Amino acid sequence: MKTSILLVTAMLLPAGLVFGEEPQSLHDGMDPPRGYVWKAVSGTGVHRFSTAMIHSQEYTETGMIQRSTDIVELEGDLEGRVLYHPVSVFDFVEGTLVNTGHQVFSGTVLGSDPVLIHDEEFRFEVNLATGRTVGEIYLEHRIAGPRIRCRLQVDANGTMTPEGDAVIDYEGLCRVRDSRPNGRP
Repeated sequence: MKTSILLVTAMLLPAGLVFGEEPQSLHDGMDPPRGYVWKAVSGTGVHRFSTAMIHSQEYTETGMIQRSTDIVELEGDLEGRVLYHPVSVFDFVEGTLVNTGHQVFSGTVLGSDPVLIHDEEFRFEVNLATGRTVGEIYLEHRIAGPRIRCRLQVDANGTMTPEGDAVIDYEGLCRVRDSRPNGRP
């Protein structure tokens, strides 16, 4: 599974990132400001379905649209919690689920001071038969704390906790303040 994550990540990121160089740009406007660098991050998490609050369910011809508030607990290079407000579009005919919406990460990145970062661009695609989930996270809008940005890939193979919560793996890049003196190697 880790090999497939690395291959997908390698295909999506600019060549400089794959070979360990400082990225030229992740996309327009993402060049790190002076004194910041992009660092690789990874870890695991648990999506707490067991404590989710369902706000609404609207039935469609092929499934339903659900709005909820969920918690995701992250460990590893990102330590903290995500307050997750997905709009979940279930298609029971195709056996798929797509989550979009808003989420806020509260915690630390690579041992940083606490930070709050908002994401309104994430997308998760779920195979309802297997539980396999793949997705992208764009923690790019700082609310409070250090000026950190993260772009992550998420992969989950359907593993669940005894409480019925989903176990995930994440990896990607975070832009953090350069810890080298004067930002120089």
